[in-house]
Amino acid sequence: MKLLLALAVAVLSLSGVVPIQAADPLPSWNDGKAKQSIVEFVTKVTTAGSPDFVPVPERIATFDNDGCLWAEQPMYVQLQFAFDRVNALALQHPEWKETEPFASLLKGDVKGALAGGEKAMLGIVMATHAGMTTEEFERTVQEWFAKAKHPKTGRPYTEMVYQPMLELLAYLRVNGFKTFIVSGGGVEFMRPWTEKVYGIPPEQVVGSSIKTKFDIRDGKPVLVRLPEINFIDDKEGKPVGIQQHIGRRPVAAFGNSDGDLQMLQWTAAGPGVRFCLYVHHDDSDREWAYDRESHIGRLDKGLDEAKAKGWTVVSMRDDWREVYPK
Repeated sequence: MKLLLALAVAVLSLSGVVPIQAADPLPSWNDGKAKQSIVEFVTKVTTAGSPDFVPVPERIATFDNDGCLWAEQPMYVQLQFAFDRVNALALQHPEWKETEPFASLLKGDVKGALAGGEKAMLGIVMATHAGMTTEEFERTVQEWFAKAKHPKTGRPYTEMVYQPMLELLAYLRVNGFKTFIVSGGGVEFMRPWTEKVYGIPPEQVVGSSIKTKFDIRDGKPVLVRLPEINFIDDKEGKPVGIQQHIGRRPVAAFGNSDGDLQMLQWTAAGPGVRFCLYVHHDDSDREWAYDRESHIGRLDKGLDEAKAKGWTVVSMRDDWREVYPK
């Protein structure tokens, strides 16, 4: 019976008819303006005959990852991965004991390591993310995630995802949307686990990248990761990444910081009905409270533009019954 219901929902979705929901599709969302705006938008664009109807192929929804789909405090997950890799590779690089920013990191002085700004950060990333094949890097990422835990909660990082956003992803997909991640994070860092965690396959992940080259090693064709930036998928880069990798302007975009502002602006500027949503971190009890002055996930210009343009702003404190999966 459940299988028949699922098949019926899928058929109705693809035909453009709004599926009948046997239960609340967003149970971790409190009833309020944010939840209502989501449901109203989905109803408009999926109801056949509606002036706002959007054909299935055009139902593209893009999501930022850090701070939008999972926690980004006290530091970005990929940054913690890079720091841990410095310690793991230290024996192979004795020179790091005398070379910044590695020397500070090996002493546990994160603040000192990052004092060098973007140059120091880039040096850490290149030293820990390059020089291996794409397959070797994927294995390294998977092995790290299998053991790494969040410093505050003790949860595996893949359990630091937001339950309400998991429900939103599922709700959109059952209504014929194709969901994409468009993140400033490394695309090869995210692809090994996004399908299992979010239901988003690797080909629907857009992110920053380093250059790679084709090579033959031990008679086998491989792709080798080089210590050079290829593309930064953040701020103005996000609409560019969307155009290059997806080829359709989204009808819905979801973010949490000023780094997502251009993606939301690009989405909102398209013809017809559009939907833009910001996740506002204002729950210091269950997560973190930060916005305009934060050094991570700053939401300043975006908060002002959301108010001016009438975009949906989700209050973690007021709009979410749950934050993390139980």
